[in-house]
Amino acid sequence: MKKAVILFSGGLDSTTVLAFAKNKSFECYPISFSYGQRHNIELEAAKKIASHFGIETHKIINLPNDMFGSSALTDNSISVPQYSAQEASKIPVTYVPARNTIFLSIALGYAESIGAHDIFLGVSNIDYSGYPDCRPEYISAFEILANLATKDGVEGKKITIHTPLIHLSKAETVKLGLENGVDYSLTISCYSADHLSGAACGKCDSCTYRRRGFDQAGITDPTLYKIY
Repeated sequence: MKKAVILFSGGLDSTTVLAFAKNKSFECYPISFSYGQRHNIELEAAKKIASHFGIETHKIINLPNDMFGSSALTDNSISVPQYSAQEASKIPVTYVPARNTIFLSIALGYAESIGAHDIFLGVSNIDYSGYPDCRPEYISAFEILANLATKDGVEGKKITIHTPLIHLSKAETVKLGLENGVDYSLTISCYSADHLSGAACGKCDSCTYRRRGFDQAGITDPTLYKIY
């Protein structure tokens, strides 16, 4: 059984990827990050989901809470915006500077240290907020870097960055997850999730794409939403 490191937030996409990799007979090593995100409750979801799938090793990496600035996800003085179709083509204030590059770099070091040559993450280039580090060309570039910058890569033990959701809509992602045994009631994706109950706002980009995905898939959304 090959080992794989999974970038794992506890949200809809990363949980789908974890289940997908596990059912592809990878021995999964999920890695999560605490980086001062306002929706830190997602880490509690990640712990529950890892236990649900019988994961033996789940690492949570603690980064400085003030490491990332200029983002609504890490700076409480910046409000998380509601979804706006007019603003959908712009990079939103929820973008966290170079987050995926930092996370992938740590995952790469972890992977090489445990003898894993496969890294999975749940980025998509469809039904997403326009983050530059979710694009296929970025993933391809990082894979090249990974094989240039590591002992294993230089010695011909190819490192592969897997993005099984990259060309899937949110509805297709939901269906894939259900096919692979995901209980989406355990997941938290909201940028403004309640820090105690995990209840989602229902209005941010992440909630909007999630709700739309379940609706388009014709599946009941099990998410707990705040009542206004």
